[in-house]
Amino acid sequence: MVQAYRADTENADAGPQPEPRLRALRHRLASDRGIWRRGILLALCSVVLTVVMVYHSDIPNAVGNLGSLIETFLPWFGLLVPVLLILGLVRRSATALIALVLPVAVWLNLFGGLLFADKSGTGGDLTVATHNVNAGNPDPAGTAQQVAGSGADVVALQELPSGKVAAYEDALADRYPHHSVQGTVGLWSKYPVTDSKPVDIKLGWTRAMRATVTTPEGPVKVYVAHLPSVRVKLHAGFTANQRDDSADALGEAIADEPLDRVVLLGDLNGTMNDRSLNAVTAQMRSTQGAAGDGFGFSWPASFPMARIDQIMVRGVEPLASWTLPATDSDHLPIAARVQL
Repeated sequence: MVQAYRADTENADAGPQPEPRLRALRHRLASDRGIWRRGILLALCSVVLTVVMVYHSDIPNAVGNLGSLIETFLPWFGLLVPVLLILGLVRRSATALIALVLPVAVWLNLFGGLLFADKSGTGGDLTVATHNVNAGNPDPAGTAQQVAGSGADVVALQELPSGKVAAYEDALADRYPHHSVQGTVGLWSKYPVTDSKPVDIKLGWTRAMRATVTTPEGPVKVYVAHLPSVRVKLHAGFTANQRDDSADALGEAIADEPLDRVVLLGDLNGTMNDRSLNAVTAQMRSTQGAAGDGFGFSWPASFPMARIDQIMVRGVEPLASWTLPATDSDHLPIAARVQL
């Protein structure tokens, strides 16, 4: 009897059991009448972000080349999503959180394949590499040897000062018996290089060239180019007119190339998303886009934010594309393996 009495007493003293947390949270949210009205401005920001990513090619370049500037850094617009997510949670806004589905879906459609898929394959007939070595590079020989260490059959270098060309030639002579330097760009190859000549990209001096590389699988026309730099200025916006004119000239030269197999190596000072490079990108494939792992950002080397160094092909099948370790340049070298 004593035990029964004590048990009854304990049950009576326990009182009502606490409501499960999930149920309590659901009740609190359901009773919050402002959950749909709050965060309208945040939801609008999500819609604007979605529109910018979907219609980036329609943003005009008339004022400060704004369209090209947005396209250069378009992948980074995804960073606005977690910011909007946090603000939506702080505001406890269902409207803001649901609206985030739009920019997430668009960003994944545009860049999810680059971020989550490794498209690289095995095999290949030719490995190529390209590097803007930086005119002020304090260690030309070391930089050249690092790029050569990638095992590339063909190496293209840009921004070669006349006073340092000999240093690059000496450093690469053992691995690459064939080479040609035209102006500030050069091409080194394990295979014979013939018919080397400058390509006029409307600058008044030579920053592009082409040559025939005779591989064991047959001839390949290799273009090396360093398009003019672009600048972001407060009073002028994204100044890229000279770069754009050079891109048009380069695209015209490649379009007139009679050889079927073409490889373009160089610093184009623009990304594949930049519509101002359409004269080139519309007729060639990016090895990174077709067979790369990740975004392959190459500039600036200290914290890469954009892939402005490119390997592009026509009549050639990309099998793999990757960035190489940093050198003393402000760009990362990049490489690709292709099937001829």
